[in-house]
Parts: sequence; structure tokens; C-alpha cells
Amino acid sequence: MSQPDLMHLPLSKLSISKLNMRHGRKAPDVSDILPSIREKGIRQTLLVRREGDGFGIVAGRRRFFALQQIAKEAGSDPLVPCAVMLEDDAASAIEASLIENVARLPASEMEQFAAFRKLHEEGRLVGDIAAFFGVTELHVRRVLALAALSAPIRKLYAEEDIDGETVRALTLATPEQQAAWLKLWNSETERAPTGRACRAWVTGGTAITTDKALFDLAGYTGAVTADLFGEAAVFADAAAFWEAQDAAMAAKIKGYRQRGWADVVVLERGAYFQRWDYVQTPKKQGGKVIVERRHDGTVTFHEGWLKAAEARKVRTAKAGGEAQTEANTRSEMSGPMTDYVGLHRHAAARASLIRSPAISLRLMAAHALCGSALWNVRLHSPSAVKEATLASVDGGAAAAELGAVREGVEALFDALDAPVPRQSGDAYHLCETFAALLAMSDAEVVQVIALTMAETLESGGPAAEAVLHACGTDLRAQWKPDAAFFDLLRDKRVVNAMVSDIGSPSLAEACAAETAKAQKEVLLNRIVGEGCKPDPYWRPGWMLVPPTRHLEGAACPPADAWDRIAGLFETDGGHESGAETSTCKATAA
Repeated sequence: MSQPDLMHLPLSKLSISKLNMRHGRKAPDVSDILPSIREKGIRQTLLVRREGDGFGIVAGRRRFFALQQIAKEAGSDPLVPCAVMLEDDAASAIEASLIENVARLPASEMEQFAAFRKLHEEGRLVGDIAAFFGVTELHVRRVLALAALSAPIRKLYAEEDIDGETVRALTLATPEQQAAWLKLWNSETERAPTGRACRAWVTGGTAITTDKALFDLAGYTGAVTADLFGEAAVFADAAAFWEAQDAAMAAKIKGYRQRGWADVVVLERGAYFQRWDYVQTPKKQGGKVIVERRHDGTVTFHEGWLKAAEARKVRTAKAGGEAQTEANTRSEMSGPMTDYVGLHRHAAARASLIRSPAISLRLMAAHALCGSALWNVRLHSPSAVKEATLASVDGGAAAAELGAVREGVEALFDALDAPVPRQSGDAYHLCETFAALLAMSDAEVVQVIALTMAETLESGGPAAEAVLHACGTDLRAQWKPDAAFFDLLRDKRVVNAMVSDIGSPSLAEACAAETAKAQKEVLLNRIVGEGCKPDPYWRPGWMLVPPTRHLEGAACPPADAWDRIAGLFETDGGHESGAETSTCKATAA
């Protein structure tokens, strides 16, 4: 805000500015500040701007009404200390008004909308508004989204005739839908939907967000509505969504059947998977896949379950006899006795694990694989800005090796008639996995643990760099520059540094004025040997072990991660790409 002029102005020349966010509201209660102003006068200047023949108050509305009351009692027109803003600084006036009012009393969304909209019209960007008031950009966008509402709906909201949930739902509505909703609101015989029902009315049923889709959104031809008040966009046409969702679901079901599952049972839409009615059963013992479909679009595939009656028949047939019916008897232990016995047994189990490292290792693996009330281990879920990056990783040698080991581990469990472990938190499934691990050799258990650790290793941090260093990984054998790499390589400084690395500083200097594209061609020619000796084993510093920077002092995430932990490791001699041996400063137990 420009530096204002300090002046004393007659009270009669002052009025509330239309840029004040509380302009037009009824006079406030000023009984709390009247005594102080009567005794000591105004200590804080009013912030005003020239408006017509007088001055409009931007900040200081309550002080103004207090002064009016005192002047009326005394029959005078006192001079008021004011800071006068420039006439054309409307944006700063709005900001000042909003700051003063929000600091004293949180403003309504409609008041914020009016102020934010004026600021936006004055040229303030969303990010600038958010930074100035210490709120998120999403909050500003949500408030500005009220502009999508018709004036009559905004009026209903401002007058608190409709609630926030209803108005947020209506921001998703088309102008035609808003008109239809207003018609219902004004009808004497029909009722307009409000709250959650309004959202369902706008979206044609239960709102279905895009994160529920099993299919690729890039190929979806139906309408998708942006929802600033949720984490994901919303499918505008529920029928079109379910058509695409059912097609993707059918493809997954076909895959299950091709992998040898006895059956795939699809529950009615909206029917819940009642876990207590089922018993976990391995695929080889006739376990089925139960598909649960929620009205909100969520589809869950529950692998390896049978109805309790079916499971009993399977167990009976396997045992070659009739299953005995268990009598329903009253528990022989009270609650406190259960606690007493359970905790003593737990203490003995813990002590036993300390004396049995091999069993502890297997139980630890089972917990990491399946989870429990105290364990929550998540698989790494790769994400990237570019789809080509994921495709490159999926097609790499490392992914192929991981996939082969995963198939081998699944075969180990299949051979023992045990279900493939999955994160479920189910105690029975945990014990099933533990029992299978007890039947495996030490080498097989170690392979299971290695796969589990590989699939739960966090990406983009020091842990991955520590593993590459400790294992002496040769990245040349795992990765080579591909089309996706060259497409993402766009910083001319870095490309020139790579040309210097694979060629010479003089070569880099000679082509420094060339475009990044031209320099990438030089780099590629050097690799394949176009007009020179080929260098197929060249790798950028980012893909060495440890990683190195191409620009001194520049940020480089892999190199930064390594620098953070390099002091924890000692290196015996130099190395390049996995040629060194390393030891950890901490002594292994």
C-alpha cells in the first residue's frame, strides 16, 4: 500500500466506504469502546480514501460509529485523525478492510467472496491474495467459486437461508440446474434438495469422484466436473461412469479367472462385504474373489474368501469325515481373568521370541507382509508427473527382476496351500502367513524378506541411496539413457555439462551456443559412436553410485540425499558405478 497522508478531517465529511467489507450492514454495538474514546479520544487513525466530496472509511468502522454517538451527545463536529489513501489504490483498500475485519471477527464466505472478487478484478492473482491473507490458494479458489452461483442463490446464502453444504453443491451445477433448483425453492408444492441431497441431485445420484475409477481417465469420454471443495473431480454422468467402470471391472475379473481362481462373485451395487460371514480360504482350496461395489464408485476385490458354510464343507471333504458341530457354551473365563491370562501368555511369548531369532525373523516378516493392529506397512506406489516416466521404469531391467522374484515368492506360498500375503490387518491371515514361513527354509524366508523390503522401500530419499551404496549396485547394468530420459532433459546448462563429460570441455565450449536439442544430438551421437568411438557405458552423474552433480552448487535431489548420509559410510578406495566395497560405521549385531 502506498504511504498515506495523515490529516484531521471533520466527522461530517466521513462515511463508510463501499470498499469496506461491512458496508451496508447495521450499526455495530460500540458500548465496549465508548468509555475509552470519551476519555482519551481516538488513538488509532481511521484509514480513509477520497470518495466524491467526502472521505470513505476503509478501516475503523466501529470507531466511526462511536465518534458519531459522542458527537451527537455533545452537539459538535469533531476533527478525526485519518490516514488518507490514494484514490486509485482500491486493491489495498479492500485488503486493509478485510484484514481489519477478519482479525477482529471471522467474516462470512459471502463477505470474503465480495472482497476477494474485488481484489481479483483489481488485478490481484489468486496466489497473491492467498499469500497476503495467510490462507491457501485452494481456500481463495473455493471462495471465488461462489461466482459460479447465480445472484439469487448468492443472496439466499448471504441471508443464511441456505447452508454452506448446499451452496457448495450448487457450485457444481450448470446454470440450467441452478435455475431448476431455484424453481423448486420458490415452489409452494415442491421441495428443493439441500445439503448432501443437493449434491446427489446435481451429480445425478451419489457423487462419484475421479479417484474411484478403475479405468484410464485419459480415454474417458464422459463429462467430468471440477470440484474445488473435494480432493478430486466428480463424474457428471453416473451412468456413463458405471459403464466404463463395469468394463474395467470385467477385464480384472477375466484376469482373476485366468490366474486360476475358482470363482469371482460380484455383489449387488451397494451391498457390503460382510467379512464376518466369510472365512479366508487359499486359492488352491477353492477360495473365491468377492467384488464389492459401493454407490460412491468404490470397487474392492477381496481375494481368497468363502462363505462359512462352504469353507466347512471344504474342510470336511479334506479331512474325509463329517465336521463336528461346536457347542455354543458360555465362556469359562471372566473379562478380568482373560486379561490376566492373556497378558501372562503374551509376556511368555515375547521372552520366547528373544530366545528364538529364527522364529522371530519369520514372525517379523509375516507382520511386514500382512500388517496387524500394531503394524502398518505400505507398499511403494510409484507416481510421476509424466506417464512416460512410469512406462520407462516398468520396462526396465530392475522392474523385470523384481517381477520374477515376486512370481517366485507367490509360488512358494502356493506350494504350501497358503494364500499370497497381503496387507489386511487380519490376525488369522497373519498366522496363516507365519505358519507358511515356518515351513520354509532360511534361504526362502530371506528371499521373502528381501522382496518385502524391496516393495516397501521409499523412493526419492536417503534410504534408496544407502541401499545402492551398501549393495555396490552397478547402475550401468540396470539402466541406460532412453527416449523418456532425453525428452525430460531440457536444461541447456546441464546438457552442455554432459557433453563436456562424455566428450571434452572444448567440445562443450564449441557447441555452447547451440540449442539444448542440438546438444542432446551431440550427446546421443557420442553414445552410439556417430563419427567417433562409441561410449555405450556412459551414464550421467545422476545415475552413478554415489550420484554426482553436473553443476557445482546446484540442487540435485539424489546427490543432496547422498550428501546427507555419506558420513555414515566409509569407502575403501575409489569406485565407479558399483566397483567399491563399503562398510557402515555402526557395528552390526
